[in-house]
Amino acid sequence: MTIHDHFNPDLLAHIPINANTVLEVGCSTGALGAEYKRRNPACRYFGIDQHADAANLAATRLDHVALCDVQQVPRPFGAETFDCIVYGDVLEHLLDPWAVLRSHAVALNPGGTIVLCIPNVEHWSFTERLLRGNFDYADSGLFDRTHLRWFSDATIRRALRDVGLVVCDMIPRVFDRDGAGAFAHAMRPALRALGIDPQHYLQRATPLQLVYVACREAAPVFSIASTMLPPIGGVSHVRVIEPIAALATLPGIAARVVNAIDNIDVPDTPRIMILHRPALIGEAGLEPVRKLLAKGYVLICEFDDNPDFIPATMHPDMWNFRAVHAVQTSTEPLAERFRQDNPEVMVFPNAINRLPDPANFSNPARLNMLFAGLNRQGDWPPYMEALNAVANFAGDRLTIHIVADREAYDRLETPHKTFTPMCGYETYQAMLGGCEISFMPLGDNVFNRGKSDLKFIEAAAHRVVPLASHVVYADSVVDGGTGVLFSTADQLRQRLANLVANPGAALRIATDARAEVAANRMLAYQVARRIAWYRSLWDRRESLHAALLARLPQLAEAVVSTDPR
Repeated sequence: MTIHDHFNPDLLAHIPINANTVLEVGCSTGALGAEYKRRNPACRYFGIDQHADAANLAATRLDHVALCDVQQVPRPFGAETFDCIVYGDVLEHLLDPWAVLRSHAVALNPGGTIVLCIPNVEHWSFTERLLRGNFDYADSGLFDRTHLRWFSDATIRRALRDVGLVVCDMIPRVFDRDGAGAFAHAMRPALRALGIDPQHYLQRATPLQLVYVACREAAPVFSIASTMLPPIGGVSHVRVIEPIAALATLPGIAARVVNAIDNIDVPDTPRIMILHRPALIGEAGLEPVRKLLAKGYVLICEFDDNPDFIPATMHPDMWNFRAVHAVQTSTEPLAERFRQDNPEVMVFPNAINRLPDPANFSNPARLNMLFAGLNRQGDWPPYMEALNAVANFAGDRLTIHIVADREAYDRLETPHKTFTPMCGYETYQAMLGGCEISFMPLGDNVFNRGKSDLKFIEAAAHRVVPLASHVVYADSVVDGGTGVLFSTADQLRQRLANLVANPGAALRIATDARAEVAANRMLAYQVARRIAWYRSLWDRRESLHAALLARLPQLAEAVVSTDPR
């Protein structure tokens, strides 16, 4: 048997990101579990596989691995129960998949899910081979010679129903839509002669595989949509893209990013709309609010900067925080500011979606320091003399990489430097991961005091030493433990020089910083609190409507009364 060391991204996307315990049946080398644990390190991930080579590798990645035939030993972990049980292309290899499902269903915790992927026997290529009379088994894929069972959408739903589960979601995996369309088009006369709707057949015959999410009871759907500014400096990723994707892994949560609200559908479910850093100014700014209120949405403004220092939000007729039911932000100082306009404010600190594999400290004799200088023009000048002094002392042992701030680059008096203009978030992350130190200066002012410690957790996740000001970072960094703090240029000079001279100590600090993020600052640990707040807002929508109208009575004609859904 060929052992593949890769994972199915559609399975990963439907394992609840906050599961405490996961069982993967047929875990192979543990690639799926290893990737999941990068998102939820606190999860205890169990695997079963009958192939020794694969199971031995999986045992280095997962928490517990059993080497056994699941048909002979369906529950090798005894009375252990699970929040999610995963079958990735496994059931079709079993003599009696129904018995295995039945045995595992009783090990599912209340509210737990089963996530499975099967090859689709209705795939057009299967039918084409039968018609041509050349059905032959292969070493892998739909015609894998080890397949003992075949499933269609209807038969897998029946199998799940027979063990007391209901399908909450089904995701088709499509790899050759054009081929499916061409085959269905050629088959139209025969399909019509058989009384089969060609379009319905095409829907069934297009997916090569089908992914299912099943629960004991169908979870009521809760819809969450978010607008998003164009990605700049990572804020859209951290505040919108990654939280929405994390929420979407939970059963019953329909979470998505939308580009515009004009043509947005109105789901027949509880519904939340998050407006990411909107500019609701004047009468024109109230029009999108009216449209969304008329569609029954509870509205949240997502904002993570002090509006008193942003020209657009300093407008006297700026309604960002008053024309919505609630505000969500990243720090308590910002929350205090927003409560001046709206008492319903929630703080969701920035968090890491996925722990990347460390890619630094490969050469202790040479360290790299990154300074991402977006909007930091007033923060670095007091430290430039100290940076130049250390750079002169270190020589080629320290290379300084500057992103976005050309003036800071020009002021560095060392040949060991690089400059990268404003770049995408992925490029920034790759640069950060290749460095050993991240320089994070913030001047002490009202605007900076409201900022989050995002650069700390980003650096720590990459196993990079945070070299940070006391402003903002003193509440997050243990000085000398999970980072290095400085308040003056002299402190910066001394502490950066110490890091260059002691790369082993730098690695220890960076390793401890990464462990801190893994233990406490993952997005997976936050999603339950997010969902609880969103549900609370929906349950309190009548009183929130009343408070909204007290702030802006001109919105009265747009607010719809609460319905019983």
